[in-house]
Amino acid sequence: MTHFGVDLWDRFTTRIGEARETLRAAGAPTGLLDRAEGARYLSRIVRLGLEMYLEGGDPDFPSFVLPSHATAKLGGDNPDNLYLSATILGDRSYRLTGNIGSVHYLSIGSKANRYAIDGTMASTGELQKEAFRADANGDFTVIASVKRPEGDVAWLPLAPDSNILQVRQTFLNRARETPARFAIERISEGLAHPAPTDPLAIERRMMAAADFVVNATRMFASWTAMFMPYPNEMRDWGQDMFHKAGGDPAIFYVHGYWKLAPGERLLIETDVPECEHWNIQVDNWWMESMDYRYLPACINAGNAEREADGSVRIVLAADDPGERNWLTTHGHSEGHLLLRWVRAASHPIPKLTLLRD
Repeated sequence: MTHFGVDLWDRFTTRIGEARETLRAAGAPTGLLDRAEGARYLSRIVRLGLEMYLEGGDPDFPSFVLPSHATAKLGGDNPDNLYLSATILGDRSYRLTGNIGSVHYLSIGSKANRYAIDGTMASTGELQKEAFRADANGDFTVIASVKRPEGDVAWLPLAPDSNILQVRQTFLNRARETPARFAIERISEGLAHPAPTDPLAIERRMMAAADFVVNATRMFASWTAMFMPYPNEMRDWGQDMFHKAGGDPAIFYVHGYWKLAPGERLLIETDVPECEHWNIQVDNWWMESMDYRYLPACINAGNAEREADGSVRIVLAADDPGERNWLTTHGHSEGHLLLRWVRAASHPIPKLTLLRD
């Protein structure tokens, strides 16, 4: 390894080390489980940052990567979602092709991703599945550009500061639905194939990944600090901060914090409005969903058992309480709750009741 490489690695690791100090000051629980998950959380964000900014960071030869998934999670990741992202630039044009599959809710947004700067990701253009103009087989072509393309083609608007595309695929049942397929290519003028590796580009992308780690952890720790003083309560905290962080503008987010002692459980009751989709999930202190591959970590519009009046009654508890809808704490004593109303006619705030044995 050259001296440049050694120096770059040292600067990278020094920068990501700043995230540890941010989290230490955020009031994280001190139990062994939470501390261990905190170390894993940082390692996961480093993985995501390197995938997004280093390996997938070329806007001239973009590819879709997973910015959050079952074993690397960030910011209240949705257990019902398959996330994809691709690095782009607003002064280029791109063609997206693929198939919409059978996924329940599908959207793609262009974003001004500033996670490596200030932790924001404002929307610059949005399309939902019906606007993809898919054919009878589900195949689609979408043009992403600042200027509307000629002809009858689906268009995803870009802005001059757009630098990422973000796909959300939301399942009612992952095991039974077919994910959408996406491919992307730049169609504006440029190199026909990637140039030889540029050491300065590697440096920029690695340090951007490190900045992402620091700023993302800072932002989500600040959210936790906002929610923690109101245990066992869910609120509308205002949607602007969630949408600025990359949330889908078609989704209304209801966040809350839970804290349970041994022998306690939390009853969550809510009306269900007319909407395209909804779900509620339980997260740990680090805003990571519980391991939804194996655990009852999420209740959604497809698997919830409703009351006679259409409302939903959910119980958060360490062990199966014998209720029809159960979310598990899985060994934790506190963490986050997150409810999403997707294209909903109204946005009820759930009622939470602490129950004791």
